[in-house]
Parts: sequence; C-alpha cells; structure tokens
Amino acid sequence: MGKAQVLSRAKDFIYNNARLLDRKRYEYHLEGGSNVEVVDVLKAYQNQDGGFGNALEPDIRCPQSQPVPTELALTIMEEVGYFNPYIIKGIAKYLQKITLKDGGIPFVFKSASLYPHAPWWKSEEECRPSINPTGKILGYLYKQKVYTDCYQEEWFLKNEQFIWDYLDNGNPTGYHDGIQLITFLENIPDTNKADKYWPFVDDWLSRTGTIERNPLAEGYVHKVLDWCPVSTSYSRKFIPDVEINNHIQVLIEQQQEDGGWPINWPALSIGTELEWRGWITVERLRTLKSYGII
Repeated sequence: MGKAQVLSRAKDFIYNNARLLDRKRYEYHLEGGSNVEVVDVLKAYQNQDGGFGNALEPDIRCPQSQPVPTELALTIMEEVGYFNPYIIKGIAKYLQKITLKDGGIPFVFKSASLYPHAPWWKSEEECRPSINPTGKILGYLYKQKVYTDCYQEEWFLKNEQFIWDYLDNGNPTGYHDGIQLITFLENIPDTNKADKYWPFVDDWLSRTGTIERNPLAEGYVHKVLDWCPVSTSYSRKFIPDVEINNHIQVLIEQQQEDGGWPINWPALSIGTELEWRGWITVERLRTLKSYGII
C-alpha cells in the first residue's frame, strides 16, 4: 500500500469516527493545524477543581476528576508544544488537593466505579501512592515553564521525594511504570541527580521481556514502537534500525479496512472503542511521520 493511501484512509477514519480532540490533534500533526485549537478543545474536559475527567481517558467515564486523565491532559499539551497557563494552574490546584500525606498520587479514585469503566479502573483504597501517574505528572510540570511557583510547594516536593524513593527501592512492573520514570528523569532540572538513576533504567530496559520485540505479538503487550513512538524516544537507543523497520512494516499492515488502527485490549463499549481507535490512529500517524514514512 502506498504512503499516500495509508494517510488518506486514516484521515477518512478520523473524520468519520474520532473525537473533536483527536481530529484537532490530527490537523496539528499532519495538516499544519493549530496547537492552540487542540488545547482549546482539551479545556472542555477540565473540572472546576482543576483536574480532568469527563472521559478524557475513554475507559474512565465518570465526570469527576481523576489522576490519570489529569496526566493525559499534561501529555497532550506536551505533545503539541503548548502549555496553557490557566490549565496548568488548575492542575496544580487539583494535585495539591490529592497528593497523599507522605507523597505520591493515587492511581484511581472510587468515583470511577460509579460510572461505566474498564475493570482495571477500580480501587478499594484511595490512600496508596502510585508511580503511575506521579512520574509523568511531575516530569511534564517540570517541562512546562508557564507556571513554576509550584516547584517549591510542599505537595510538589513530597511527590518528587516519592519518585526518588521509588527509584531507590522500587521495581518497575511494566511499560506503564517505565514511561513514568523515563519522563520524570528526562525533565528533572537536577540532571546530576538524574544521571545516578539512568543506569538502573537502562538495565531494566535491556532485560529480555521489558520491550516486546516480536512485531506480531498479540494481546496487551507494548512493542518496540510503543516504547519508541517517535525517532527521538529515549528507548530508541536500545533498538537497531532493522528492528525498527520491521515493526514499522507490520504497523502499516495492521491498518484496518476502515482506515483506523485497532486497540489491543477489550473494548468497554462500541463508543469507547471508536474513541480509543481515533486516539491510537493519530498516534500511529505520528509514529509514521516521525520515522519519515509519511
């Protein structure tokens, strides 16, 4: 299939099925669209408490703010290179409220269970800190420079210490933990301190099984291009060019007849599957663009 056909079919899928947010992400990445327009749509998912909910993470359908959708909002702003100061100040207000007494942010709150949700988005306790999403949240708060007053606030310092303690004593259990640590270490201002921990991360990434190397592996696995979605990804140094090219070829072949890419986990509903596929399809196009395929 030609490169132009891959893009044309994906574009049709996005405009037929994707959320406005993902249509705007597509326009930004592939058609010279506005990053301000992306973030203007993102604002609609923010609550009065400053956090994000309202199914920004499609498998968490509750309107109330949750930690992971708030992390996702930061991820989107970083992706398009525009951190809105109003949104960031709201996020800081929310994080101050939900940071645990000894540092760390919970994975999910019980309010998620009051609405439709994927089975993994439930919690019997709300007082256990989680590296996911604490690591990326602090990493991207450090990356943005529109609101830096929070860096010396107690809640922020507690969360930072939680991450250092995790690096000293923890053991990442998979992709979702790993990208939290990488994002934090890539953006922490104290690069000398970060340098102490990169060997630990590198050793873990190099172990058999951390990065799924089989491009045809099925099920909920995270393959080479999940770890290296763009050519500048940190994990890229662990993957030879020939392996990248093999995964790219399989990725192109996995584009479905309707032009979108599939998800590799059980869908909560028809609607959430389309929402996720819209997100994933933009992600796949970003990857193909970064590696010079489209």
